[in-house]
Amino acid sequence: MKPSIYENSRDVFLDTVNAKDYIQLERISAIYDSLKDSIEKPLKMVLLYGKPGTGKSMFLSRLYQNLLPLQKVYLYSTPILDESEFFKTLAQDLYGIAYDGELNFTQFIKIVQNRELQDALTPLILLDEAQLYSTAMMEKIRLLSDTRKVKFLIALHKTDKEDIIAKEHFQTRIWESIKLENSSNSELKIYIQKKLMKANCIDTASMFTQKSINLIHKLTDGNFRNANKLVYTLFDIYLYYANTNPSKITKGEVSTKYIEMAAIHTGLINA
Repeated sequence: MKPSIYENSRDVFLDTVNAKDYIQLERISAIYDSLKDSIEKPLKMVLLYGKPGTGKSMFLSRLYQNLLPLQKVYLYSTPILDESEFFKTLAQDLYGIAYDGELNFTQFIKIVQNRELQDALTPLILLDEAQLYSTAMMEKIRLLSDTRKVKFLIALHKTDKEDIIAKEHFQTRIWESIKLENSSNSELKIYIQKKLMKANCIDTASMFTQKSINLIHKLTDGNFRNANKLVYTLFDIYLYYANTNPSKITKGEVSTKYIEMAAIHTGLINA
């Protein structure tokens, strides 16, 4: 294969969040549909959680793109940790109100309570990386959702130290929660091959046999982010040899040796 084939295949697995890169998997599509159904219900808050690399940011990005033509929806992919800046951003997005000075929670609640909903659908705020918000800030977001003038979908990492959903006031007030998990062997194979075929990299997609997928799954535990990093590095290795020593490349199945080399480079194997 030409070096450009490996370069194109490598770049398919860049660590970026783009709704166009979303890959349809049966289980994940079912979860996505469940998430959309939850958004349409008269719920005040919806929680999306899972370990890092399970696809939460991709879910939010796709949801945002799909809902954008239908209702007011705003994606805060980077947490706004300063309270005043957070509420000033909400005021601008929801009501077109620009503030130069400070805007605290009490002031913002008064604005919300004095505003009538202009649309049939409640405005939706998508908060990514919500585990970075303080407990006090999350409580204010919860109180804001109680007004039913704005709805929040909160995505966060579920960790031992930052287990917000275990706190009593969130267990009783988040009306629906959806969990994302790592992929199975079969899902990972579909994921990798579909990403490549979507980019018209048919030849490299066919290189991934069940044997190579099993090894990748074992090394990454089926985590999408780790799999992306591993396969990106794998094709980088192929590109290097294609440019410098093509005789080292054997056509057909992905080399187990190269997978292991990529795993060492990405820290999935301790050399």
